[in-house]
Amino acid sequence: MFATKETKMTKKRHLRRREAIIQHIDSSIFKAYDIRGTYPEQINEDVVYRIARAYAQKLKPSVTVVGRDMRVSGPSLLETIRRGVMDEGSDVIDIDMTTTSMYYYAVNAFNAAAGIVVTASHNPEQYNGLKLTGTGAAPSVDFVNNDELHKIADEGHFMQSTRVGKLENASEPIDSYMKAVRDTSGIKDFGGLKLVIDAGNGMEGIVLPKLLQNADCDVTPLFWEPDGRFPNHEANPLKEETLAGLKQKLSEIGANLGVAYDGDGDRVGFVDEKGQHIPGDIVTAILAKRMLQDKPGALIIYDVRSSWAVREEIENAGGRPLMWKCRHDLIKKKMHETGAYFAGELSCHYYFANFHVTDNGDLVLLNMIQIMLSEGKTLSELAKPIMRYFHSPEINF
Repeated sequence: MFATKETKMTKKRHLRRREAIIQHIDSSIFKAYDIRGTYPEQINEDVVYRIARAYAQKLKPSVTVVGRDMRVSGPSLLETIRRGVMDEGSDVIDIDMTTTSMYYYAVNAFNAAAGIVVTASHNPEQYNGLKLTGTGAAPSVDFVNNDELHKIADEGHFMQSTRVGKLENASEPIDSYMKAVRDTSGIKDFGGLKLVIDAGNGMEGIVLPKLLQNADCDVTPLFWEPDGRFPNHEANPLKEETLAGLKQKLSEIGANLGVAYDGDGDRVGFVDEKGQHIPGDIVTAILAKRMLQDKPGALIIYDVRSSWAVREEIENAGGRPLMWKCRHDLIKKKMHETGAYFAGELSCHYYFANFHVTDNGDLVLLNMIQIMLSEGKTLSELAKPIMRYFHSPEINF
């Protein structure tokens, strides 16, 4: 009888000690559509392990695709996420270093029920984070509420799984991704255009050499070496100061087009041949007309921050415009609900129904090149008639 009481008391002491060791997860890292915080204060190996297990516990996926961007903390966080998902019984396909666009493609290509990519997109080097997706690479918030996910991960009470998942180290699906992007865009000719492309030391540095391989264009690369310390500038095409080097090089060599990607490659910005940054909503209008040639009369979504000209251009091209809330999770959900063919945001996110209803900077680049060649116009000539209203940049406060 004494031994039994001693055992129960010992178990209680162990439980109290374990609860003291477990640190609470900062709820502020759970953003509207992803998870993001500073490393290692807010995001660390313990935190991502518990989030990965919590997510796998809710979705119960048979297969989960995982990957990471070029940030210094990425390899360690990815290894911990693999273990968390496998401990919950899911098999894992690890695609390692990837852009977010390529990760979305991989989730679909491998028919995975879930995906987790380690990235903090355009944020400075001290940040890292997670983008979680479910079936079809749909955002995680379509499957589990962020508050519930935080609660499960924060408590950390995980049961022993009946099986441990298996790990498959897939070679980067970069070749099949390239073919899929090129086939979807339908591009055959790059017209000898002179391009300057700034990858900002982000993940596009592993994609662009293959995307533009054997293309009949003259490409000047800027900062294509992936480096999570961002030694040259923040990888954010929305900020004018990050485009200074691109504009200078474009002027020096007399290029036809300047292109800037963000850190994880799902956003892309453009500078015309005169060195003028073309806002994302104007690019939406330019691309929408191209997409409506593929699918006349299609529904096109644009976000609430866009110029009035966007709606007018869609209508003039025979499309059906729909203004909607900004954020990629809300726009993707609306595209699924309405059958919209294309969507664009001021933030330089552009979404393609014919590419798994995902945002893809590479498809945007290929389509922009095609538009310039087919219209026989420079980007400034394409943009000028659309930029007919006073325009304010996005203001965050």
